[in-house]
Amino acid sequence: MTEGEADPSRTVWTLTGKDALSFLQGIVTNDLRPLETGPGIVWAALLTPQGKYLADFFVVRTPDGAILIDIASPIAPATLRRLMMYRLRADVQIAPGGLHVRRGLGPVPDGALPDPRHPALGWRAWTGTPGGTPAIDWDRIRVDHLIPESGIELIPEDSYILEHGFERLHGVDFRKGCYVGQEVTARMKHKTDLRKGLVRVAVEGAAPVGTEITAAGKPAGVLLTQSGGHAIAYLRHDRSDAPLIAGPARLHRA
Repeated sequence: MTEGEADPSRTVWTLTGKDALSFLQGIVTNDLRPLETGPGIVWAALLTPQGKYLADFFVVRTPDGAILIDIASPIAPATLRRLMMYRLRADVQIAPGGLHVRRGLGPVPDGALPDPRHPALGWRAWTGTPGGTPAIDWDRIRVDHLIPESGIELIPEDSYILEHGFERLHGVDFRKGCYVGQEVTARMKHKTDLRKGLVRVAVEGAAPVGTEITAAGKPAGVLLTQSGGHAIAYLRHDRSDAPLIAGPARLHRA
């Protein structure tokens, strides 16, 4: 494959063993059973028992039958330790995949799979050689469609996935049965109204990622990924329609 640009921020693992998929099925937020019958890609999260985000990753079954995990490199070591803790007697081995992640927009090349979160994110592929020099403004795409990124919007042991769009982005299945953190996530879905979430805002001025947002002098949220004069903000819904300030920048819902 020659198409696509490199995504050097990712780590790829290969999973082997007869329990590889069933092991993951019991601990992640999404349903992996479609991968039992053929190629596919599922985006899922690993949560704490209290329902807070630990990691998100793609579980992939490639056209040649390999099972992969495609994960952001900064959270990979801690996630691997957590997976090994849960493995117990399951017949599953996790090893470095020796593969590079490529991604691109437009028609999906042979051997690639469409990103399951949103059509605007194009496709992903896993190859023995890296892709081309990154040129696409992926942050702009994420801002336009409120797609969270680990380490920016998604903070381990702090974020709740429903506040960060996982249902809208096909990252959680409420019919699959038990997984770690399932009870809290289901309770948030069925018994509470979400009071906070991701909102797209226009930015007048400049402020760094992580700047506190205030509304009428009261804490309202945090300014996150920015591109093209717009940003993702994590906001309290009851204050998101008021005039918003983030350091020297002024914000308003877009």
